Amino acid sequence: MEPTKAPFSHRLKDLVLGKSLSPHDHSIFHKLSLVAFFAWVGLGADGLSSSCYGPSEAFIALGEHPTLAIFVAMGTAFTIFIISTSYSQIIQAFPTGGGGYVVASKLLSPKTGMVSGCALLIDYALTITLSVASGADALFSFMPPEWITAKLSVAVIGVVILTVLNIRGVKESVTVLVPIFMVFVLTHALVIVYGLGMHLSNFGELVVNTTRDVQTAHSELGSVGMIFLLLRAYSMGAGTYTGIEAVSNGLPILREPRVKTGRRTMVYMAVSLAVTVVGLMLNYIFFHVSEVPGKTLNAVLFEAVTKDWGSFGPAFVWVTLVSEAAILFVAAQAGFLDGPRVLANMAMDRWFPTKFAMLSDRFVSQNGVLLMGGAGLLLMVLSNGSVNLLIVLYSINVFITFVLSQMGMVKHWWQDRATALHWRKGLIINGVGLILTGFILITVTCLKFFEGGWATLLVTGALVALALHIRRHYEDTHKLIQRLDCLVAATNVQTSMPANPSGPESGPEHDPTAKTAVLLVNGFNGLGLHTLFNIHRLFPGEFKSFVFVQVGMVDAGVFKGAAEVENLKKSIDDQLSHYLWFMNQQGYHAEGVSAIGTDVVHEVMGLAPDILKRFPRAVFFGGQLVFPTETFFTRILHNHVVFAVQRQLYRLGVPFVIMPIQVDNTCPTPAVA
Repeated sequence: MEPTKAPFSHRLKDLVLGKSLSPHDHSIFHKLSLVAFFAWVGLGADGLSSSCYGPSEAFIALGEHPTLAIFVAMGTAFTIFIISTSYSQIIQAFPTGGGGYVVASKLLSPKTGMVSGCALLIDYALTITLSVASGADALFSFMPPEWITAKLSVAVIGVVILTVLNIRGVKESVTVLVPIFMVFVLTHALVIVYGLGMHLSNFGELVVNTTRDVQTAHSELGSVGMIFLLLRAYSMGAGTYTGIEAVSNGLPILREPRVKTGRRTMVYMAVSLAVTVVGLMLNYIFFHVSEVPGKTLNAVLFEAVTKDWGSFGPAFVWVTLVSEAAILFVAAQAGFLDGPRVLANMAMDRWFPTKFAMLSDRFVSQNGVLLMGGAGLLLMVLSNGSVNLLIVLYSINVFITFVLSQMGMVKHWWQDRATALHWRKGLIINGVGLILTGFILITVTCLKFFEGGWATLLVTGALVALALHIRRHYEDTHKLIQRLDCLVAATNVQTSMPANPSGPESGPEHDPTAKTAVLLVNGFNGLGLHTLFNIHRLFPGEFKSFVFVQVGMVDAGVFKGAAEVENLKKSIDDQLSHYLWFMNQQGYHAEGVSAIGTDVVHEVMGLAPDILKRFPRAVFFGGQLVFPTETFFTRILHNHVVFAVQRQLYRLGVPFVIMPIQVDNTCPTPAVA
């Protein structure tokens, strides 16, 4: 007999999004993780792409004193290394990842961490929108002017393509983008090295010109005015530092040993970014680059560097500028890689719906990817792809996270000064980082507030308010569900059940002709016990055998390594053993069936045929919580898996009974007929 051909919809899904992966394959963590080089591509492109606009913003802000860019370049490089080093310390202190959200949550307070996380989510959504919009701008600068009307459509298509790539998987999305990244790195390295090499003999003259420019600025502006000019230019280049935090947030997707891989990636990122920024700004000075309408400062520089290259020069400039446009698209990866990760961490802490912690069958935070892609599309349409507006919105949020992260680490080093060997070094690094990022945050907020910065703060504040409301709902729900869990203690007392039963006592032999109740449970808890007791109350003496089915969810908290998956399996077996022990004590035949996966419905449907074969007179049961008041939040924040399973089993002609479990103050006495 020929094997049944998969439905067209399944084959299309496998083609576009990729085939399902198995959590039982222990090598899957190795296959999907990123080595330092690929992490540099996927997470470092955001920071490196900022050299397309960060250094030029700072250079232009200096106006008639361009040689002062040396001091700005040195300050920028120093800040890059300080922030990178501080995040390397965060990686060491928090090897499970989470970055600014986890640091602020653990070291300051959960609510402070939530603010940091919300700021990061807005930042990553803007990263996607700004990167793609900037890439579209750069791309259409080579196109005929009449094509400009298609720019927004191309940007939207770009976001959609990146969304699909990331739903397929992290490693696949990064691998596709490696050639683009390397062309950018090689072309810019050649421009910087060649440009500086041409002016090796002019460094003495540069020192003289810089001294003269300092004296001129001092005489025109005074000491305070000159310092303000430098600090303003330094702050205007704030976009240069965005993306540095990405590695600490994305640590769970890195290759083991993750801390070592993460710290190595930070070195790649910091060195490449600092060299690029300093190299570009020195070349701006040497080639006397100034603004030209319709061209970026980098484009003007590249044309000046290659003007003596003959016919090869224009072709090289074109390739280099195309690589800039392309890497801006690549930079959007940071939003897709880290945005869903931060969202998943916050969902596990109940700041956002728990569905954002769930993984697809490709072990991707699919809901998070879709949300970040959707947010990027919405921002793209609302802003009409305006890079100038998006840069204003983009400049603030990442520094909120920087400041809170540095503050948390300063507190960490001070509290652990009695036990930490290198606490002084850590305190100095994070202390300096706190001062620098705090200064930039205040300056950028003041400078950009009335240009649109207020909108970023307003949206972030609204997201914070939403998170607080969601968390309050989950806390209220937890209190209600705790009333159900009184049955667990009561059941243990009644049956003298040990805390960790090693295995069920032998119950009656399995009778294939007897009616069997198959219960879907999610642990040995009040919901499962209420469902069990209601079966006996409504169908007294009708069922002689019981099968307890539990599916372990492989979510973002579990999918960190083979050890976490094994721990999940052991936990499920332990939970089921409590049910089996209790039912055997009551004289019933009981069995436990378990599976782990990313989709409860899919796993249950995979177990159902074997259960029905062994228990032909089986009736499936599932409990569903009924809240005192049905609200918008009870509908969207809680899953309704039992209804989905019921629909699937009905198609097979299998009976499925949903038992409504009302949450109230009562706790019935456990009793089995």
